[in-house]
Amino acid sequence: MAYVVELVKPRDVGLREYPTPEPAAGEVRVRTLYSGISAGTELAMYRGTNPYLARRWDAEAALFLPGQATLSYPVDVWGYSEVGEIDALGDGVTGLQLGEVVWGAWCHRSHAVLPAERLLGHILPPGLDPMVGTFDRVGAVALNAVLASGACIGETVVVFGLGVIGLLTTQLLIAQGIDVIAIDTMLHRLELARKFGATPLSAENGDLALAVRDLTQGRGADRVIELTGAYPALHQAIRVAGVGGTVIAAGFYQGPATALALGEEFHHNRVTLISSQIGSLPLALRDRWSRERLHDTVIRLCTVGRLDPMPLVSHVIPASSAAEAYALLDKAPADVLQVILDFRADPTDTPGGEPT
Repeated sequence: MAYVVELVKPRDVGLREYPTPEPAAGEVRVRTLYSGISAGTELAMYRGTNPYLARRWDAEAALFLPGQATLSYPVDVWGYSEVGEIDALGDGVTGLQLGEVVWGAWCHRSHAVLPAERLLGHILPPGLDPMVGTFDRVGAVALNAVLASGACIGETVVVFGLGVIGLLTTQLLIAQGIDVIAIDTMLHRLELARKFGATPLSAENGDLALAVRDLTQGRGADRVIELTGAYPALHQAIRVAGVGGTVIAAGFYQGPATALALGEEFHHNRVTLISSQIGSLPLALRDRWSRERLHDTVIRLCTVGRLDPMPLVSHVIPASSAAEAYALLDKAPADVLQVILDFRADPTDTPGGEPT
C-alpha cells in the first residue's frame, strides 16, 4: 500500500493509505524519497487561514469570490516540493529510465503516477544530493522575486525575513554582485546571511529605516524584498526604501492589513509596491521566461554550485511523523528552517525526527 500525508482538519495531520498505483501507457510511477514542507502556504493550510479554505478562487476572473470554497478538509493536495525515484514505466515511455531521480510536485505521497512528459528535463544529475530537488519550488519563488525586483549591480537590496526563501533570495542577489542587507529577528538566520555575504541587521535594532540609511550613506534601500508575509514588516519595508525605491511584496499575507500606514512614507517617498507570486512571471519577462524556466534555473544553479540550499536543511523527519513536523514549524523555534519529510522508511517504523 501507498500512503499520503493528509490534513484532516486544522492542526490535525494523519496518514491515509491507498493502493499503490500502476502506470498506464505514457506514465511513470515515482517512489518518493523526500518532500519539503512550505512554511508559508502549507502552514496557512495547517492553521486554517489559507483563503482557499474560505472562498472560491475563480481562475478565469482572477478573483476570490463567495460561495463554495476551493478547498475543504480533509486536504491531501498540499506539498509541492518532491523528489523521488522512478520505479515503474508505462508502455511507450521514452527518455526516462528506471532508477532515475526526478524532482517535481506530486504532494506529500509515497507513490505517484505522473505523465512521463511532466518529468522530462526533471532528472537530477548523479552525485547531487537528492534533497536539493526539494528546493526547486521555494527556489523558484525566490528567483521570481529577484527578477521582479529588477535589482542591478551596485544597488542595495534589503531582504526582510530570512526563512528558507529569504536566505535563497539572499544567495541569488549576492551572486549577482548586489549589496544585500538581511533583516530578521533570529541570530542563527542572521549569521547564515552573513556567511552568504550579506550585511545582517537585527529587526530589533531600533528604527530600521534609520539603520539602513546609515548603511547606505543616507540613500535608503534601492529595492526591498519582503518575505515574511507580516503586515508590520511590509510597513517597515516601505519605510526602509529610499525615495523612489521599490518594494517587492513576496510574502503570503493573510487577513486585513491593519498595520499599513500608506499615507506616510509610501505616499511621500513615492515608493513603488510590486506583488510577486509564483503563479506568474514579471510582465516584462513573460516573452522569454516561464515557470518551467524558473525551476530549471534553480536546479541548474544548484548543480553548478552557484546556489547552495543544503545549509538551510534544519530537520529531516520521517513522513510517518508528519504531524510532529508541522507542529514543530507551527511553534517556529529559532533553529528551524527547512523541514523535510523522509519517505524512504516504512510508515510503520518507529519515528525519529532528529535534527540534521
